[in-house]
Amino acid sequence: MSDESGARERGALVRRAVERGARTEYLAFRLAEETYAVPIAYVKEILKLPPLTEVPRAPFDVMGVISVRGRIVTVRDLRRRLRVPEAAPTRRSRVLLAELPTDLPGGGERVGLFVDEVLHVHRLSDTEVESAASAIGSDLAEYVAGIGRPTRRDAGDAEMIILVDVKNVLSTTSRGLQGPSRALPVGRG
Repeated sequence: MSDESGARERGALVRRAVERGARTEYLAFRLAEETYAVPIAYVKEILKLPPLTEVPRAPFDVMGVISVRGRIVTVRDLRRRLRVPEAAPTRRSRVLLAELPTDLPGGGERVGLFVDEVLHVHRLSDTEVESAASAIGSDLAEYVAGIGRPTRRDAGDAEMIILVDVKNVLSTTSRGLQGPSRALPVGRG
């Protein structure tokens, strides 16, 4: 009897998985008080914030560069990129080492994405992702791939996760980003 009940349970699990559709894994992180996520396939590594070297006259969202195993990596502040109010780094701040898709200009290049805190991985089905086109009507819509609403058995309302379009965040230039000049002062000699 136990084999038969086990087979029924496995069959029910398979049916539920088929009903939900294909699942994609997203790495969730926090910026300010909001939860964001990127497809985990783009994230190669999660680093504690290493010492940064500022770059004179860099775009406003570029915090600086770091060395990762002898390779220079540009670190972009996602708060600045997504126009979220800035805050000082904390002990929970992390750099997501992401890689540009090879089909884009500069493909294969690694870029660091500064985030406030890494949370966990969500496995979202197609039915748990809503289009962001109708929900977001700003010039930042190009950076949002959708809104994730993972369903959980123990919660009535699903939490909302802003799904970041990694290709656009990493591949577009910093057009329209306004901020103070971060150029280093020139010494008089």
